[in-house]
Amino acid sequence: MSQVLRISSAIALAGLAFSAQATNGYFTHATSVRAQGMAGTSMALAHDSLSAAVNPAAIANLTAEQQLDAGVTYFKPERSAEISGNGFGIDGSYDGNDTEAFWMPELGYARKHSDVLSYGIALYGNGGMNTDYANNPFANFGAQGNAGVNLEQMFVTGTVAYRLNEQHALGLGVTWVRQQFEATGIQPFAGMSQDGSKVSDQGTDTSTGWGVKLGWQGKVAEGVTLGASWSSAIDTDAFDRYAGLFAENGGFDIPENYGAGVAWQVIPALTLAADWQYIAYGSVRSIANELNEGGPLGADNGSGFGWDDINVYKLGAEYALQQGLTLRAGFSYCDQPIPSSQTFFNILAPGVIQKHASVGASYAVNASNEVSVAYTHGFEETVKGSNSIPTSFGGGEADITMFQNQLALGWQVKF
Repeated sequence: MSQVLRISSAIALAGLAFSAQATNGYFTHATSVRAQGMAGTSMALAHDSLSAAVNPAAIANLTAEQQLDAGVTYFKPERSAEISGNGFGIDGSYDGNDTEAFWMPELGYARKHSDVLSYGIALYGNGGMNTDYANNPFANFGAQGNAGVNLEQMFVTGTVAYRLNEQHALGLGVTWVRQQFEATGIQPFAGMSQDGSKVSDQGTDTSTGWGVKLGWQGKVAEGVTLGASWSSAIDTDAFDRYAGLFAENGGFDIPENYGAGVAWQVIPALTLAADWQYIAYGSVRSIANELNEGGPLGADNGSGFGWDDINVYKLGAEYALQQGLTLRAGFSYCDQPIPSSQTFFNILAPGVIQKHASVGASYAVNASNEVSVAYTHGFEETVKGSNSIPTSFGGGEADITMFQNQLALGWQVKF
């Protein structure tokens, strides 16, 4: 038990280094390097101890008595905006990449307590968003300094999984989330707020909250495994320093999400997998309320980013090329969360990417140690504005664009 506590402490301390990211909206497309190589397909698979972040039942199907998984991802998003037809002279192209890249660590540990009971802990970044415009799109309205936001979310999930029989396992996870946020260079939006002093340049604020995860994995036929998982909405503390920006006086809860998947071992060397995930962005007012929808920024019915709920579809393949060497590939597609009428405010949060392609591999150095690598490309996507800039800001259209590249390295040790 003392060994578990030492590992858990190391995991918690490592979480202090998390940086922002954005893929399916602002949720990551995959947790763990192995899953990244298959575009995030995880619902019906037991990749590693970090699989509990997606489906807590997965740790019941790990083969090792104990294992530790560590990884780091180099993430480089490219964000930009194009404004046209504006009456206040802000037409032009804007580059949101003054902060260019991010490093994202992850750690997980799992142990079989008995033939039927397993437990573990996983630390990972579930979501985030960053923009940094040195050429401030809002400068003509009186904004000063770089414009942008930085949202970082760190999740720690403790999991218990119970094997009902040889075919089926259930899992329960309890998640603690710590998120932090900062907005700069958006002073002109203070005029739309119930508290203009808490809209921009208030430094970094933090909030925390708790949620639960439930999961199931079951072998339903020879070589076929199904999985399903549900993660509750997480009611977090408000960002008090930005009570004039986010609806509900700084509220920024984590939306409910759930999904299902299938894995099919076609032949001993080849496994195909498919996942579906639903992310309820529309249930969080600060994310879902449209700009100029109702009350002022910060109010319960105040303006927000106008995001919709999305479905995410993932396909992946894993092939054991030879003893100790496994190859992976995958592709994912998600609905567009940002309507064309909401692009102006989303210059700050252009989470528009819909398609990802991934490749990856693992190599067993020996019976206890394995290294993995994965590369993911998020294909360039542009949402063109339609009646997107309010007349109070001079009208016209804002088009927002993003593409991404990320490279991940992982290490697994079994003991």
